[in-house]
Amino acid sequence: MREAQETTDFTDRTDVPGRGFVRAVRVIRGSILSAAACAALGGCGFAPLYAQDSVVPKLAAIDVVAPAGRTGFLIREHLDDAFAKHRGAAPAYQMHLQLAETRYPRGVRVDNVATRYEYVLTAAYQLAALPSGAPVKAGTVHVELTYDSPDQPYASVAAQADAQDRAAEEAARRIQLELAAWMATGEPATRRRVVPPAPPVGEPALNAPAAAIE
Repeated sequence: MREAQETTDFTDRTDVPGRGFVRAVRVIRGSILSAAACAALGGCGFAPLYAQDSVVPKLAAIDVVAPAGRTGFLIREHLDDAFAKHRGAAPAYQMHLQLAETRYPRGVRVDNVATRYEYVLTAAYQLAALPSGAPVKAGTVHVELTYDSPDQPYASVAAQADAQDRAAEEAARRIQLELAAWMATGEPATRRRVVPPAPPVGEPALNAPAAAIE
């Protein structure tokens, strides 16, 4: 019983020779298991989102137009990074953004001073194909987060600025995922008119309008 109680996991000791070798074995074993899992997913027909050949170049060809102001600048920078924008090529799409920001005081003290704030960023986007300018995709993302508001004025301003940056980065990530999923599954089919079959001989034609399908 005493020997069992004194048993030590030598892989967590720094003074035991060979500890680095044991950790290396663990890393290699994890890599093998990860590779096996990926192979199994591939065998089941699963393909990563960015494995689609058309997704990456289309994202890189989006020109983002954001509103003036700090938050607009931040989300445009984060979107350019998320899309891996190809600055040397002519854009194939143009995205227009509309932003709305709201702050709600939380944790109000007895002196009516808030110690925390909830920051909500709403980003509505519309993607248009170039050069026609025809809208092809639209959506809205909401990001909510909280941040501390210290008593020191500079620290409070810095905390708010950091919240804006984090919210803009998260909004850009969500927009990127929405567009990547849309591009990977194919753009919407062109509208086409469905012509109803001709009526049997001797029967009057129906006056129903032709249906339009996506």
